[in-house]
Amino acid sequence: MTAGGSGVASLRGVSLRYGETRAVDDVSLEIPANRMVGLIGPDGVGKSSLLRVLAGLQEPAAGSVRVLGEPLRGPHPGVAVAFQDPSLLPWLNLEKNVAFGLDFARQPHLDAATRQARVDQAIAAVGLEHAHARYPAQLSGGMAQRTALARCLARQPKVLLLDEPFGALDEVTRADMQQLLLRAIHERGTAVVLITHDIDEALLLSERILLLGDSPARTLGEWRIDLPQPRAELVEELGALRIEILKTLRRASRTHAHPIAQPEASHVPGRPDPFPT
Repeated sequence: MTAGGSGVASLRGVSLRYGETRAVDDVSLEIPANRMVGLIGPDGVGKSSLLRVLAGLQEPAAGSVRVLGEPLRGPHPGVAVAFQDPSLLPWLNLEKNVAFGLDFARQPHLDAATRQARVDQAIAAVGLEHAHARYPAQLSGGMAQRTALARCLARQPKVLLLDEPFGALDEVTRADMQQLLLRAIHERGTAVVLITHDIDEALLLSERILLLGDSPARTLGEWRIDLPQPRAELVEELGALRIEILKTLRRASRTHAHPIAQPEASHVPGRPDPFPT
């Protein structure tokens, strides 16, 4: 994705190596406020590694990472991460699991009233006001994922990084979580990166989609989607884009690791942007 300098967070020319193996080559990404960027691509192309770089958990071999205009030098209090596994602490109830994120390293100190207000607001945002006292063993899969999302939201992050957060959920619960996520982002103005293997999920949720592939991984295509939410009924517009993404993947597969023509960033026009900057 072309670096324009206006993002809340950004990768510029990032490359990753594991020993002598070059895993990711020259990937750039801008993440604007109040927008979701979807990262898609085959297993093993480095999507999760790029997320760790953005989270300050892994240093790139080359390139730069910035958050809120400053170079990233480790985990940042303005960046929160959620994974497919909710990773709730079984000995803490739901409320205390949500509050636990406020104790992470480099988080600002909060007085008791502010801390409780943040926890209550985050739990309300994911619709779990009735379950404050429940323990993880008493939660369904969807409720556990909501709790993990609330733990992130309580920190009021500027950047939210999501690594296949809904991959283990049934279709109905997944659809509910997707809409909940969109609502939470819109209300808070958060910049989001979503890793997903599901092209349809990326199309439904993202304003921009970045396709990674080849070996070492690089950007194969980029698409901008200016369609309003909810998008579930926009079958024709999204269907055409889905076909274009699949064609790009197949072209890359046919050429294996040989370079393919880099497509211009595609723009799906349509209706007024529902999340204007």
